[in-house]
Amino acid sequence: MTPNITLLSEFTHALSDGILKRWYPLVVDKECGGYFTNVTYDWKLAPEQEKMIVSQARHVWTTAKVAGIFEGAGMYREIARHGYTFLRDVMWDKEYGGYFQIRNREGGASDVRGWRDEKRTYGNAFAVYALAALYDLSRDPKVLESARRSFSWIEDHAYDPRNKGYFQFLTREGKPFDRPSEYKTIASDGNELGFKDQNSSIHLLEAYTELYKVWHDPKLRAQLASILALIRDVMVSDKGYLQLFFHDDWTPVSFRDASAEERQENYGLDHVSFGHDYETAFLMLEASHALGTKNDTTTLAVARKMLDHALANGWDTSVGGFYDGGYYFKGEKGCTVIKDTKNWWAQAEGLNALLIFSRIFPEAGYDPYFLKQWEYVKRYILDPDQGDWFEGGLDKEPHFKTGPKSQMWKCTYHTGRTLMNCIALLAEKPPAGMSDGFVKKQEEMAGFVEHWRETARHAGSGLR
Repeated sequence: MTPNITLLSEFTHALSDGILKRWYPLVVDKECGGYFTNVTYDWKLAPEQEKMIVSQARHVWTTAKVAGIFEGAGMYREIARHGYTFLRDVMWDKEYGGYFQIRNREGGASDVRGWRDEKRTYGNAFAVYALAALYDLSRDPKVLESARRSFSWIEDHAYDPRNKGYFQFLTREGKPFDRPSEYKTIASDGNELGFKDQNSSIHLLEAYTELYKVWHDPKLRAQLASILALIRDVMVSDKGYLQLFFHDDWTPVSFRDASAEERQENYGLDHVSFGHDYETAFLMLEASHALGTKNDTTTLAVARKMLDHALANGWDTSVGGFYDGGYYFKGEKGCTVIKDTKNWWAQAEGLNALLIFSRIFPEAGYDPYFLKQWEYVKRYILDPDQGDWFEGGLDKEPHFKTGPKSQMWKCTYHTGRTLMNCIALLAEKPPAGMSDGFVKKQEEMAGFVEHWRETARHAGSGLR
C-alpha cells in the first residue's frame, strides 16, 4: 500500500490529540499514586476510583512507549515512572509477592468485583509487560529487577509443571485454587474457576516477549517458546479460531451439546472471539520474531489462518468492523454471528493486524479491509467531540456516546499500540512532533515485516 499523507495525518492526530492529550496528565493521581480509573464521557473524574493491576500496568506501558518516540517526552517518562512507583510500593504484595488484582484508590483493600486479596496470572502478566517496556526506556536496573522478580513469581506460583500452561486463579499466598479447593472465591470471574484459558496465556506470551527483548534469560526463552507452541498448536482450532477455556487434559470447554439457555449463560466460556483471534495472530508473530526463529512458516500459517477466519466469519461486509462473537453450532459447518456488537479494543487490534498482514502479503488483498476498517473506526468509534474512542461502535450500541471514556478494562493500551504501529508503517519520515526514537520504531516495524515477508517467500505458494 502506497503511503498516504492524509491517512498518516489522521492516525497521528488520533494518537496525539485524540488520546494522549486527553488522558495525560488527567488520569495521574498525584495524591494517592498510580492512575485514576473511572472517567466520564466528557473527561470528568468519577467519585469511585478503584485501581486494578491491569489498567495500572497498561498506563505504564503506554506512556513508556510514547516517551520513546515523541519529542519533549519528559512528561510521559515521568508519568510512566509515577505508575511504576505505585506498582512497586502498593500493588506488589510485600508479604507474599505477586500483584494484587485490585486495590482501592489509597492502596488498601477493595470490595470491587469481589477479588479481595486474590491474584490473577493475567494481571501479573501485564505488570511484567509494563516493567519490561519501562526498562527498555530507562535502562534503570531496579526496574529490570522488578520485572525479573515478577517473572519469577509467576513461574514459581502459576506454572503447571504437570500439564503445562498456567493457573489463572491464585490466593493472596500465591496458591492456585479451583472449585474443590478449601478457599472459596466470591469474585465476579468465578465462573472461569478451574479452567486454563487463552486470555491469560496470550498476554503472558505478550509480556514474556516484551521482557525477552531486554533480558535474554534462558528460562524466560524456554517458557516463551513453550507458551507460543501451546497457543499455536493446542489452543487454536483446526478452523483457525482460539478455543477459550480448557480442562486439565486440554480438552476445550464446550456447551455445544447443552440447551440454548445453558449455552447462553456460559457465553463467556465458549464462543468465537474474533478480536482475540487476530490479536493473537499478531502476538504469535511478535513472539516468534523476538525468539529469532527463522523461517517459522508454521506460526505464520496459523496466524494468517486466524485473521482469514475472522474476516470470513466475523467481518461486517456492509459498513466494516469486526463483530464480537460467533459460534459453531452442532450440526452446522459454518460459524454464526451471535453477538453483533463491536467493542473498541477489537476494532483497534483489527487495524493493527490488517495493516501488518497487508505488508507481509502485499498481493493478498488485505489493503481494502484495512482502509474500510479505518473508515468504520472514524465513523462509529472515534469521538469527534470529546476525543478518544467510544467503548463500542455506535452503529450497534449508540448509548456508548455518553459511556465512560475510562474504566478498569478500558484505557490507552490497545488503541495506543495500534496507532503507534500503524504510524510507524505508514510514515516515510517521522511526522511532526516525533523524536529520533521514532526512527528506531520505524526500523523495528520494518524489520519485523521484512522478517515475515522473507518467511512467506521461503514457504512459497503455500502461504501466498
